[in-house]
Amino acid sequence: MKRRNKFEQNDVVILVDTGEKVIINKTCYVAKMKKYTYTIKENPKMFYFEEEMKEIL
Repeated sequence: MKRRNKFEQNDVVILVDTGEKVIINKTCYVAKMKKYTYTIKENPKMFYFEEEMKEIL
């Protein structure tokens, strides 16, 4: 099965706005927006979209 979301749980990514390295806690698909959202371990009450994060190269 092909993965449609960009990141998985426990992936380390960078927040585009702050440049902070964070760890993905949970992934959720929002059907009405046709986007994935992610919560991070450092701040579990906030969620982010894929375009707000980038991979660490």
